[in-house]
Amino acid sequence: MIPICDLKQQYLALKNELDDALKQVATSGRYILGPQVAALEQEIADFCGCKYAVGVGSGTDALHLALRALGIGPGDEVITTPFSFVATTEAIGLVGATPVFVDVDPQTFNIDPENVEAAITSRTKSILPVHLYGQPCDMDAIVDLANRHDLAIVEDCAQAIGATYREQVVGSIGAAGCFSFFPSKNLGCMGDGGMITTNDRSVYERVEMLRRHGGSVKYHHSELGLNSRLDEIQAAVLRIKLKYLSKWNARRRSIARRYNQLLANVDNVKLPRELDKDGRFVRAGQGNDKSSLITSVYHQYTLQLEERDQVAEALRRQGIETFPYYPVPLHLQEVHAQLGYKRGCLPVAERLAQSCLSLPMFPELSEENQQQVVDVLLSATGSPSASYAGVA
Repeated sequence: MIPICDLKQQYLALKNELDDALKQVATSGRYILGPQVAALEQEIADFCGCKYAVGVGSGTDALHLALRALGIGPGDEVITTPFSFVATTEAIGLVGATPVFVDVDPQTFNIDPENVEAAITSRTKSILPVHLYGQPCDMDAIVDLANRHDLAIVEDCAQAIGATYREQVVGSIGAAGCFSFFPSKNLGCMGDGGMITTNDRSVYERVEMLRRHGGSVKYHHSELGLNSRLDEIQAAVLRIKLKYLSKWNARRRSIARRYNQLLANVDNVKLPRELDKDGRFVRAGQGNDKSSLITSVYHQYTLQLEERDQVAEALRRQGIETFPYYPVPLHLQEVHAQLGYKRGCLPVAERLAQSCLSLPMFPELSEENQQQVVDVLLSATGSPSASYAGVA
């Protein structure tokens, strides 16, 4: 079996460090908002190039609390993508605001800035771009729109920790950046966890209060908040893994580069693309990272296939796990039926939902296993096999 993500391999590689960190927390007697969380918050802030970071219970809570901290609530509209996990719009709904969906770019799968401006109304208060699959959105255009219309940007960085846009780390570009530490993420803990980054002290202070039941002093509460505190155990795990994150992300880019080279001549498979410094689309991981407009961290390596389901089944029969992230776009989900979106209104997102397939992608993926994935994929699509000969 070749899994889409193998968390056991990562644990075994770091077993001694992780076990020692867990024992230290267990013997410390400090389990909630202790020194591990405080240290991780500073380390994540430094990693992202931000002044502040606040650890919370999940990536969903990070989005929810960031929106609340920015004063977004009932009657407000938040423009976002329909091609994402439901947590993105769940957070918008939890603060009482309304998600407004715009279509995505067919090359990057991210929100298309050209569609955003037409969706702005007097009720729009925020743009919530999702750096999907680890690839940053076109932030120059989004920042320009936000500045011209006085809108707050909340970055959904759940899949993109360490990704950069013009050498600026995602999560440091908008008013707030929201991260998930779900176990399968590029930086994952052993349960749920999340983080909010910001350069705005008022956002930091309000989020820090809201995560602790809405009070800055124990037993004194100024508003209704949440119990959303990152655990000491999870922080300790994340601090160990953070030391390896840049290496792991580089390895993901190397795996993406190999996938692209091996699949380059397959006519019926559309490969991921990145933007170079001149705004041109190039193959994933192509060339020197410093020449790129963006650096993706490949949380997923995602193809577009016309016969997606048949290919996925062929891979499954050979013991290769894949996944269609995301088979039903958010505007067509039952939870958003009251918004009135109909099939066909956001055609790019709908087409991607039917054609996208993510292949195994994790730093420990061996060349031998990657070759197996490619060989079965090529066979399933009726293409000639490829090998690693000459592939750097």
